[in-house]
Amino acid sequence: MNAVLVTEILEVTVLRPAAGLTADDFVAANDDINDYLRQRPGFRWRRIAVAEDGTVVDIVAYDSMAQAEAGAAGITGEMAGSPVHDTIDHRSVQWRLTKVTQHIDRG
Repeated sequence: MNAVLVTEILEVTVLRPAAGLTADDFVAANDDINDYLRQRPGFRWRRIAVAEDGTVVDIVAYDSMAQAEAGAAGITGEMAGSPVHDTIDHRSVQWRLTKVTQHIDRG
């Protein structure tokens, strides 16, 4: 396997769904956010994973820190009216931007 040095920023959000809702509800409420992300400069990809306990791990990749910061700010700013925000237990949210230091492909 080859190790590749890349410039990639990951926005990593860990959260619990709001009371009475599930991770599936969170995913279903993301259509407008997905459209928004696809239009953002530097957006690469998004993955949403769910742990056995229902915790959601939402990862968005960008080309640069500035693009990641702008994209994240837009989700809470211009996309503040998105239905996705009502599916989140906001007290549970853990959020950070991280720089990828190594990327390994199957080769």
